[in-house]
Amino acid sequence: MKITVLTGAGMSAESGLNTFRDSNGLWEGHNVMDVASPEGFERNPELVLDFYNQRRKQLLQVAPNSAHIALAKLETLHEVSIITQNVDDLHERAGSSQVVHLHGELLKVRSTYNENNILDWRTDLCVGDLCKNNYQLRPHIVWFGEPVPMMEEAIQIVQEADTIIIIGTSMQVYPAAGLVEFAPYTAPIYFIDPKPSMNSNERITVFAEKATTGLPKAIGLLKDWKDGF
Repeated sequence: MKITVLTGAGMSAESGLNTFRDSNGLWEGHNVMDVASPEGFERNPELVLDFYNQRRKQLLQVAPNSAHIALAKLETLHEVSIITQNVDDLHERAGSSQVVHLHGELLKVRSTYNENNILDWRTDLCVGDLCKNNYQLRPHIVWFGEPVPMMEEAIQIVQEADTIIIIGTSMQVYPAAGLVEFAPYTAPIYFIDPKPSMNSNERITVFAEKATTGLPKAIGLLKDWKDGF
């Protein structure tokens, strides 16, 4: 069975990672456009780089939770593809092998001259850190107003899914929210979130729970499910 999993901030919250965007539109006390837009980076690159340096340090101090691990174990039974809005690497650290990052990756940086010049990066990124062409490096993050380069690949994955599992995302922020519209009508949807934006119906099963408690219940409803989760 081909299972496509869509994950958002709630997936990593139980690992201790803050959900970036608060209800008041601030990220860690900053206006989102100051730290997550090309214009903000041009105005104050030091502020933007420091913001992501702090997020990077936090990421390196946490570990995957049981929901991340359960998805990795699910690969022993099914073909599992994860499409995440998260910029952390917790899915990969848990053992998942097919992960598409819609919004970029916190542990990578790229050249402001050539967006395809991408480097692994686990320390602070500072003004003056340059690519091989002597241009400033920036976080490998999709900022507001920028295209989502992995969107086409994500759409294709959803179109081929036999089952959809949605975890820890409101499914209200586009373009990621539109992905579920590409799912085959025959594909059942399992939606896991403490404050779900969907209701259960003949196709959708909702678990109004955190990832670590709701995911095992969803897995238990899958065909060919086996003990061990």
